[in-house]
Amino acid sequence: MKFNLFKNTGPGILITAAFIGPGTVTVCLLSGNKFGFTLLWVMIFAVFATNVLQEMSARLGLVTGAGLSEAIKNSLTIRWIRYAFFLMIIAGILIGNAAYEAGNMSGTLIGMKMITSSTVPDILLNTLVYAPAFALLYYGTYKVIEKFFITIVILMSLSFIAAAIISKPDIVLLISGFIPSIPDQSILSIVGLVGTTVVPYNLFLHAAMIKNKWNHVSNLNDVKKDTLLAVTIGGIISACIIITGASTLGQDINSISDLSTPFELMYGSAGKYLFGFGIFAAGFTSTITAPLAASLVAKGLFSWDEALDKNKIRSIWMGILTIGFIFASAGYKPIEVIRLAQFANGLLLPVIAIFLIWVVNRRKVMNEYVNTRIQNIASFVVMIIAIGLGMKGVGLI
Repeated sequence: MKFNLFKNTGPGILITAAFIGPGTVTVCLLSGNKFGFTLLWVMIFAVFATNVLQEMSARLGLVTGAGLSEAIKNSLTIRWIRYAFFLMIIAGILIGNAAYEAGNMSGTLIGMKMITSSTVPDILLNTLVYAPAFALLYYGTYKVIEKFFITIVILMSLSFIAAAIISKPDIVLLISGFIPSIPDQSILSIVGLVGTTVVPYNLFLHAAMIKNKWNHVSNLNDVKKDTLLAVTIGGIISACIIITGASTLGQDINSISDLSTPFELMYGSAGKYLFGFGIFAAGFTSTITAPLAASLVAKGLFSWDEALDKNKIRSIWMGILTIGFIFASAGYKPIEVIRLAQFANGLLLPVIAIFLIWVVNRRKVMNEYVNTRIQNIASFVVMIIAIGLGMKGVGLI
């Protein structure tokens, strides 16, 4: 049977594009820079956790035809709990995505400058990002967006894999990095690596987008395969970024672009351009998915109709995208804020995931497609570890 990449790939690729952003690049590079290969094992857990949670989210969207925010809202009958949930989601997803967008566009700008060595003013370069992102969100259909992301993620994967190979890692040390260990002062990096991979807003995005590709429970196996493939690709990319960062072990890294100097000295301009394109692609894809996810969350929370309230839905992604443009053009330096945001993601994750697990275990919502015993065991293991990491990260244990 002939394999058609675009036909057999679904919304999972949007999840990969969403979590491989400047935040992921930053956290993974700094983890490699500070701890070498010793935190590669975290990516195994992060990929496992992401697949467990994203599969539940996608299954929820397939079975109910609704997003996570709608499902939870409809399941919460106590008014004060519903309002508390609304506030938490608005603060954590809508406002948080606005902050992320500034980092996304700043990361895209860094990549553009590394590729072109341009002296063009930042505001003009950011306009070259803002305009196509705006057009794609305004005019693009799901199929157009999906094909765009598949193409960019493939190119981004090749870029970061090539960068990792160019760094010529010590294979023995690399393999030893998959043996769990927690070096001194590494807990924030561990929580950040988990937080940048298992992204809370992706749980909302996946459930809401699944109906654009599949709309019948007979496609459940396709959904699972799509999720597993996309998440695994994302994990490989993240691991390659850590490996790339490990090539600068012991060097002082204050920004993403600092990595270009040792690459140019050792391997000429090729390393700079490969790495620059990877950062550009990571930033640009996340520049689109963050506003898209925020608008879908708002649509679910406020029960907006796709046709009747399209201007309200558009106003959300337009606002998020424009905030990112303004802050990035003003010279916003995202590296430390991105690290803190990824850490906050790691803390927010257990709360969102608890709601998700609760909903997909409700037979009234999922019928016979509720979690199996094995799925619940896996999800609770993920929850316990995520909560433990979060508590350790804030010094509670």
